[in-house]
Amino acid sequence: MTQVRVLRVFTDRAGESGNPLGVVRDAATIERARRQAIATQLGYSETVFVERDSDVQIFTPTSELPFAGHPMVGCAWLLRRPTLRVAAGEVKTRVRGKRAWVLARAQWCPSFQRRQLASPADVDEFAVPARGSVQVWAWQDEARGRIRARVFAPDMGVPEDPATGSAAVALCAALDRAITIEQGPRCEIEARPLGDGVIELGGRVADDGLRDM
Repeated sequence: MTQVRVLRVFTDRAGESGNPLGVVRDAATIERARRQAIATQLGYSETVFVERDSDVQIFTPTSELPFAGHPMVGCAWLLRRPTLRVAAGEVKTRVRGKRAWVLARAQWCPSFQRRQLASPADVDEFAVPARGSVQVWAWQDEARGRIRARVFAPDMGVPEDPATGSAAVALCAALDRAITIEQGPRCEIEARPLGDGVIELGGRVADDGLRDM
């Protein structure tokens, strides 16, 4: 039996909604095939496996990723380590209360097609694609940096993702300004450029306890 800690990352201010994340700690004895099977069975957009409380391996329902945003924000909050290691590199972290932040680079992120639409209503009405990986977005309030977005990744086994940190990192880097993204049902993602290609990604995290697999 494997115990999975279930977090919700990028919740709203009330701690509702968010993107579920499965975290398996002390995972050194779990082989890669079993890790992928657990991630597939859980069906979350990502499940992570942690060794030595700082080495993190990330799986979607279909494949392994070198980096993903919502898993790293969740792990930052849960593990409380100043640095976490993923296949893409070292990830600096900080935590305050129910919020956590990580430092990332756009080149670490999975490749998403990015499409700007005319309005938030157009984002809401966008048809779910059968293939590919795409982020659609529109300004809610350009002066304040507020954005409405949706992300679809059927090629990774995620028809629509509730909240996507890596897509937020890439969009923040492209816009080169601080942004707050509303994605999914009341999910909220924050990102801001710090210079030299580094993006700070953050949001609120809630803990839903343990699940046996």
